[in-house]
Amino acid sequence: MSFSDFDRAAMARALKLAARGLETTQPNPRVGCVIARDGRIIAEGWHARAGQAHAEVMALRSAGERAAGATAYVTLEPCAHYGRTPPCVDALLHARVARVVFALPDPDPRVNGRGARRLREQGVEVESGLLASAAQALNPGFLKRMQTGLPWVRVKLAMSLDGRTALANGASRWITGPQARADVQHWRARSSAILTGVDTVLADDPRLDVRLRAPSGGPRPPLLRVVLDSHLRTPPAARLFSVPGEVLVVSVPPPPGERAEYVGRQDRLARAATVVALPADASGRVPLRPLLALLGERDINEVWVEAGPRLAGALLAERLVDELVLYIGPKLLGPQARPLVAMTALAQLQDAPGFVMMESRRIGADLRVRLRPDRDQAGGSSSNSGRS
Repeated sequence: MSFSDFDRAAMARALKLAARGLETTQPNPRVGCVIARDGRIIAEGWHARAGQAHAEVMALRSAGERAAGATAYVTLEPCAHYGRTPPCVDALLHARVARVVFALPDPDPRVNGRGARRLREQGVEVESGLLASAAQALNPGFLKRMQTGLPWVRVKLAMSLDGRTALANGASRWITGPQARADVQHWRARSSAILTGVDTVLADDPRLDVRLRAPSGGPRPPLLRVVLDSHLRTPPAARLFSVPGEVLVVSVPPPPGERAEYVGRQDRLARAATVVALPADASGRVPLRPLLALLGERDINEVWVEAGPRLAGALLAERLVDELVLYIGPKLLGPQARPLVAMTALAQLQDAPGFVMMESRRIGADLRVRLRPDRDQAGGSSSNSGRS
């Protein structure tokens, strides 16, 4: 399929528009739309928030009667179902557009080709695949959740030049500088949930909130904070509970002899959090894949993990990490300092988990590196050393 230079420019503009909803569309995808005719853009729109008009509708409202006979460039296949809003296909047909170009098919089972098929049945020219990789990068969580039921998992780590995350006594403030810490806020803001372990809560007492204004100046969608806490050790007075938004504490059922004590801790936490118990894994701890499936059922698209080496290592060992966001501070902490991730010792170098570089960028005095696990690597499936 051949696309013109103008087609590419129009879709690139639609992708920029879609990015305006980066922090606000959860659980919906980020979508942008451009309406053009005679080689000129006549209207634009993007989806800002779940429950509000979709990108196509916003653009069509701006175009008015000029949409008749025009081309609509959309970053995702137009929806063909009733959700919180009517189908975008109906709006496009009513506006009598002549052509629709979209970057990606929508894997939502309620769409999944139905939008394109209905448009074609009504005589609209439909083309797809334009700037598809850029559109995928904009919505990795939504696409993965629709295809697998699991959210996209990003693990954030900060380390010294020698790969250490804290001194032996646990002191880690600060390995990286203020610009890197501010950058973390933007990653939190685009995420649907933040995941941590109870050891981090006990050691650092973090709020795990977003300290940025929403791009529109209005309220942000609530950010879910998730604590893995097998034995419900999270203090009811933890700072997690001092800011708005739901906190989900995930544990495992207690042994029969500890049930009364467990119920007491559960009752105290239930005043501030939602407490869920999942059947324990083989090590007696919270099972990670069922946990992520639970978050997928809650329509969570992207999970941002800020945790210690044990949980990070466990997620990597179970091949549940989609992306590492690694901040490297120009410091040396020495061999007694704490490691980046906890993992079992390797007998051979070829068993070491491998990664593919996605991006490297200087943030203030620090370096931010984004990596994805090398799924094609033969090795790299070592077991973890435990987690809370």
